[in-house]
Amino acid sequence: MPKVVNIEPTPNPDALKFITQRPLLKSGVRSFRDFGSAVGDPLASAVFSLGRVTSVFYMDRFVTVNKEASAEWSELIDPICEVVEDLKMEEAEGAKPAGPPDEAADEKLRKIHEVLDSRIRPGLAGDGGGLEVLDFDGTTLRISYQGACGSCPSSGTGTLRYIEMLLQDTVDPNIQVVSW
Repeated sequence: MPKVVNIEPTPNPDALKFITQRPLLKSGVRSFRDFGSAVGDPLASAVFSLGRVTSVFYMDRFVTVNKEASAEWSELIDPICEVVEDLKMEEAEGAKPAGPPDEAADEKLRKIHEVLDSRIRPGLAGDGGGLEVLDFDGTTLRISYQGACGSCPSSGTGTLRYIEMLLQDTVDPNIQVVSW
């Protein structure tokens, strides 16, 4: 069972990052925006069942929980820690892998994933979040923020523009990035 060893604030005041002593997943990430999407996932379902939770994101050694703006962290922190610490590790193994889809993927998309993996995703993970590529049509990259980034005010403006400028500088000057 993983033990919560630290709780960190994120740039999003409605999200906290719960750091665990042991890994929650062998690889990949899991991201849930509502209780319905979490059905079948023991950790996310249990956290959503606490109420007042708007999203659950986890990978490696942390879980980020977003709460309703009107909810108080003082009422949620201990129950969230209990849920995480009661998780049986064998239930949490495996996940949706992050990164490039497959070897036959478009070369431009492969380069985009390289840039995201090396320059963007580590920073987002440091703040309790992540980013999923939803699709790419050759010029428009559609992404979805995960975890603390999903409802953070700066993700829709500053962070999104930074990602777009970085991809324009390193991959293709015509790339446009939109958040879903």
